[in-house]
Amino acid sequence: MWKDFFYYTRSERRAILCLLGVTVLFLAVCLTLRWQETAGLPPETTQEVAVDSFLTEVRKQELSRSRRTAAYRRPKKERAEIVLQPFDPNVADSALLCRVGFPSFMVRNLIRYRSKGGVFRTPESLKRIYGMTDSLYQTLEPYITIGPDFQHRDTLPWKTAPVDSLEMKYAEGTVVELNHADTVQLKRIPGIGRGLARMIVAYRQRLGGFVSVDQLQEIPHLEASVNKWFRLDTTGVRRLLVNRYGLDRLRSHPYMDFYKAKAILEYRRKYGKIKGLSQLSLWKEFSEKDLKRLAPYLSFE
Repeated sequence: MWKDFFYYTRSERRAILCLLGVTVLFLAVCLTLRWQETAGLPPETTQEVAVDSFLTEVRKQELSRSRRTAAYRRPKKERAEIVLQPFDPNVADSALLCRVGFPSFMVRNLIRYRSKGGVFRTPESLKRIYGMTDSLYQTLEPYITIGPDFQHRDTLPWKTAPVDSLEMKYAEGTVVELNHADTVQLKRIPGIGRGLARMIVAYRQRLGGFVSVDQLQEIPHLEASVNKWFRLDTTGVRRLLVNRYGLDRLRSHPYMDFYKAKAILEYRRKYGKIKGLSQLSLWKEFSEKDLKRLAPYLSFE
């Protein structure tokens, strides 16, 4: 009981210390006055010096308190720009999770959940993470991919799927237009489940459209055996307007990155429009492989 009587909160302890400091200062001023009086100094001068000393000390304390308050109220560092891309919540690191739009506290919750043995079997299971809102989930859903090692049996590719799901697959010889197929059509292709179908659609959106069926092998877990089921119509492929787009729009393309986009913007700022690929080939940021992949997607209008 007596311990509770002597217990003070942090703010109360600070107030007591402040009062003690003022008391000690007041006693020091009194002693100074007494000493100066005994030394024969005029009382008016002694009083003015004491008051000035007291006011100076009070100002120092106020300045220190205002600096601490400003430090507490300092605005938080701006959040990095969101770049949506396919990710597996079972293996994605904290940097990738933040990049696709997860708040930092939710990243900590997700990683803590995984460290305790938690596994995401389906995209919907991501909703169990504390802090996940409907709007955030709707934004991330097309980019959520669950690897085969973490899927339930009924979400695995057709080779390990139940017999009744095989009846929904396309017959041998069927060909699907890759740039217009939705997830329903893609799931009917042998070797492609719901997760891979979503990854294909998400990657197609980031690219602006496929220009080669072989680009499917840039998607994790997608085998080359599925390529025979597709044909391509490239007339609707979206191009990057090199001389118009800003940094964020340029770097969001899978074949670009921050340094390539930054080099383009710096050249435009100093010298004006870029004429063609021949200029990009002179820059260290663009390798021959980069230019070959980017050629169908760049427009220099």
